[in-house]
Amino acid sequence: MNCELSDDVIERDLEFAISIAHETGQRVLALRESQRWEGKMMADIGDQAADGLLQGFIRGRYPDDGLLSEETVDSPDRLDKRRTWIVDPLDGTKEFSQGRHDWAVHVALTVGGECALGAVALPSLEEILWGVCLPGRLRGGVRGGGEVIGGDTEPVGTPKVVVSRSHTPPWVEKFAAEVGAELLPCGSAGFKVSRLLQGKADVYVHKIGLKEWDTCAPETVARALGWHVCKLHGEEHRYNQANPKNHELVVCRPAWRERVLKAIADSGALED
Repeated sequence: MNCELSDDVIERDLEFAISIAHETGQRVLALRESQRWEGKMMADIGDQAADGLLQGFIRGRYPDDGLLSEETVDSPDRLDKRRTWIVDPLDGTKEFSQGRHDWAVHVALTVGGECALGAVALPSLEEILWGVCLPGRLRGGVRGGGEVIGGDTEPVGTPKVVVSRSHTPPWVEKFAAEVGAELLPCGSAGFKVSRLLQGKADVYVHKIGLKEWDTCAPETVARALGWHVCKLHGEEHRYNQANPKNHELVVCRPAWRERVLKAIADSGALED
């Protein structure tokens, strides 16, 4: 895959991903700020508006590429595509509809089933995390303010594990105790990963319920910045699969990999 994308193509596609993630985020943020809707209606309006924008952007620019989106009925046509865009138009719909800041827009490009480049927009914070994770071309950053840190950094203070705001299974609390960490509740998979990449947390572990659109863009940016990403047993993800379920996710510093995987096993997360 490394030789399939020239430097010019990478730059072109990266700028496209950043641009459409930004524009989509700003459009739906404006819809929310209009205060015309609330609750489930606001969630539905946001989902549909964000998906419509991303569909139009990607289909219009790259009609021959595959596309997988949370908000559009899947098509097997994408499985025959070498290049496939995987998007979550509104990651953290509940948080978005509640007027919170912890939601995101995910845009990622995969090539041959592997992460290539992507962007995670955090519209309420006016920031976009981006990354290229092609072998030998790793690079990532943030636009709009803020900073990002690499996976080779050391934790500052007591380590933190990002967890769901609504449901924290018992094994997560055991895992946090095993690694000597505090829990940091927040919404959206993309927002959770951003906490690590911006030095606000140190580990993200999730067992079930995720899909490719939840994890692809955040994984891409995390890998681009030198963070380790895998499943609960240590295997790597594959993307643009027939079944887009991608339940397990681990994001941590490479130096913490064995410690984190051991703590997952000791927590009982692997028992069922």
